[in-house]
Amino acid sequence: MSNLLSRTQAFVLRGAPQLDLQQRLAFAALFAVFLLACIPAAIAHEFKVGDLEIEHPWSRATPPGAKVAGGYFTVINKGSAPDRLLSISSDISDKAELHEMGVKDGVMTMRPVEGGLEIPAGGKVALKPGAYHLMFTGLKRQPKQGEKFPATLTFEKAGSVKVEFAVEGMGETGSSDMGDMDHAD
Repeated sequence: MSNLLSRTQAFVLRGAPQLDLQQRLAFAALFAVFLLACIPAAIAHEFKVGDLEIEHPWSRATPPGAKVAGGYFTVINKGSAPDRLLSISSDISDKAELHEMGVKDGVMTMRPVEGGLEIPAGGKVALKPGAYHLMFTGLKRQPKQGEKFPATLTFEKAGSVKVEFAVEGMGETGSSDMGDMDHAD
């Protein structure tokens, strides 16, 4: 025990051994790799309920006086049975609805989705501009770029999950990769 104590005292009195340049570079590289590995976790914006994963809920900042805002995200169903998004609620608005956009006879249309949105077993559905999306109507305040606002999504089988919508700039299309997403029929 006294031998360990004397070695510890010697280490403290002499200081830590100096690292040569190669050791310092290796340490710096290891530290950089560690930081890069932490970035996805730091910016991850995912939520889970039951077999469902909700990826990157986001909205756009709105101009002063706007009464509506959109909401977007991707739902992935990792289960063996379909589920259905039934309702949405948020303190940011009086009402939240699921809408679908489409083109009929060359005219863009938007209508509420009745009966919820099916999330197929083993599949995914993207809510994105120009397709399925949420409408937050009767805004109580304007969503501002850089902030987040809470909402609750309720699914038929998985139940309810609280999520946060990240507010992006007015012209944004979402910072997550939303290409090649399947849509429920």
